Amino acid sequence: MSHAIPVRNPYTGAYDYSFTESGSDFIEAQCKRLRSAQPVWAQLPLQQRLEHLREFGLAVARRRADLIAALTTDTGRTQVPELEVEAVLGFIRRAANEAPQALAGSPARPAHIPLIHGNTRRIPFGLVGNISPWNFPLILSFLDTIPALASGNAVIIKPSEVTPRWIEPMRAAIAECPEVAAVLDIVTGTGQAGAAIPGLVDAVVFTGSVPTGRKVAAAAAEHFIPAYLELGGKDPAVVLASADVELAARAATFCAVQSTGQACQSLERIYVARALHDRFVVAAVTMAESLPINYPDINAGVVGPFIMEAQAHTVLAHVEDAVSKGATLHCGGELLDHGGLWMRPTVLTDVRHDMLLMQEETFGPVVPIMAFDSEADAVRLANDSKYGLSASIFAGSVAEAQRFSANIRAGAISINDAALTALVHEFEHDAFGYSGLGRSRSGKSAYTRFTREQSVMTNTESRPLLLNQLKGQ
Repeated sequence: MSHAIPVRNPYTGAYDYSFTESGSDFIEAQCKRLRSAQPVWAQLPLQQRLEHLREFGLAVARRRADLIAALTTDTGRTQVPELEVEAVLGFIRRAANEAPQALAGSPARPAHIPLIHGNTRRIPFGLVGNISPWNFPLILSFLDTIPALASGNAVIIKPSEVTPRWIEPMRAAIAECPEVAAVLDIVTGTGQAGAAIPGLVDAVVFTGSVPTGRKVAAAAAEHFIPAYLELGGKDPAVVLASADVELAARAATFCAVQSTGQACQSLERIYVARALHDRFVVAAVTMAESLPINYPDINAGVVGPFIMEAQAHTVLAHVEDAVSKGATLHCGGELLDHGGLWMRPTVLTDVRHDMLLMQEETFGPVVPIMAFDSEADAVRLANDSKYGLSASIFAGSVAEAQRFSANIRAGAISINDAALTALVHEFEHDAFGYSGLGRSRSGKSAYTRFTREQSVMTNTESRPLLLNQLKGQ
């Protein structure tokens, strides 16, 4: 039975919105509707599908102001919502450029057996379920949805109940494009609604925590469908002795605290060559103290409130655990209650790997800095994690950074920069450890992972090959 779900405003702390949860019967009916329309969508020429997606992009652009306003209230920040809307339009442009090559299949070529030729083609799965999180509500609902649609699938999205206000204007944009509306829908609800998705679809995408990712993977296995999971990160940065210490400190600190550290690719552990350590700390603290919170003016400042109230207390617990075990707190570290909850950029030193903030995903504006004495030590520390999403290496030369990065167990590595995976999607990468499962959402795999590859083998001789093999028997 459907019921109203109250929603907290992360900026004011007030519960000022509610939405009706999609019941199981409704979700099942919508999946049936999407599945019935998918074959027609898949049979369209790719360029025609891409044209319908371009029209959808124009509808999103027309709803830009409404989407930004909704996302601003959902997340308590103003700069990122504008980027989120632009990102969706960018995903559509990217599909127009990349999908034709990625989905082209292969022309016929001879096999090693004479007179046999073969070619391959891409067949969409059918209906893809996309269970998306609260930290970048629009981006992480459409980063996988657009490639899945371009590949010929229908998609049902179940966004987080923490940030649902953007759904209404997005549904309005979808409704303006009948061809897209036939194969794309959004359902609302809590984890219970999300749990229904794997049993109703042909492939599932999930972005979120490891515990929930495990449940999604188990449900997908039960229904014998593929699951593509992007989970947590505990991303390290390594600053080698040859690095530009000021550049490294600015980039690493900003990456750690931007979006309040509520990003999978946020840097959460920083290892600095001992010769640079003290200078790095001074520069990092200076940078951190220059990045104000966006209160009392939501349009000013860099660090927004915690979107999810419980996460604020997790971050505080990590900081307090570190300080209780001997870490030195240089700035920040306190929860600021202005209705919503903030934490100023927080820099700590004298950290160790028995502290929570060096092992568990913190997901807050925290910059823990640790010195190392040798490259072997740096490799060991950077790899001492159950996660392996991405990493950053700072060095005096690209060659040195490239050499060092080959030892790091992470799917994507930024050199002399940080979190490039947030902006650059051309290069495929797979997560290590508990950071994910399944093929990359970047590069050609962004499209091919939503298809099965089918081979077609043709005998150009008049007699079946097996009969030739059985001659004389």
